[in-house]
Amino acid sequence: MTNDGTQRTEPPATHDALLSDGSVVQIRPIDASDAARLVRFHESLSPETTRLRFFSFHPHLTDGEVARFTHVDHHDREALVAAVGDDLLGVARYDRLEPSRDAEVAFVVSDAWQGSGVGSLLLEHLAARARAEHLERFVAETLSENGRMLKVFAASGLTATRSWDHGVVHLVMNLDLSAEAVIVAFSRQ
Repeated sequence: MTNDGTQRTEPPATHDALLSDGSVVQIRPIDASDAARLVRFHESLSPETTRLRFFSFHPHLTDGEVARFTHVDHHDREALVAAVGDDLLGVARYDRLEPSRDAEVAFVVSDAWQGSGVGSLLLEHLAARARAEHLERFVAETLSENGRMLKVFAASGLTATRSWDHGVVHLVMNLDLSAEAVIVAFSRQ
């Protein structure tokens, strides 16, 4: 059982997905066996990418971060990876903000794969998982200079409200499947 009394759900299924350049990636849940891959992925990110993701220079994950990022319950905490073979291309996660039906969402994509559709696919699959777990909104904070991240959120089709404070954009995205979100998802198919 979970904190809200619902039955704990199974990990989401693994899916093959097509990127804008025709590459096929696997979208799957993260698990403990991804620890070394996650460390390798994180250490391959440019200093600018880690700064945009963590709001500070963050070249290495701590053991505690690795454990937290690779152990999820698939209900209140979920994380998905985009992978090709043994390499992670991107990681997306949400953490429920108790006691609400909101969850904080965050993701990062390898520098070499930014702009290829990895972030959009991860966000789409993560939003589907969140809806299955009866979440209603994603909330996110990103630096206002992180144009790529803001474009992914804007292009998702999720209805969002934005506010700004000291160079940080705060977004609240409704997870209801709007007509625009359905069209965006269908167009990626």
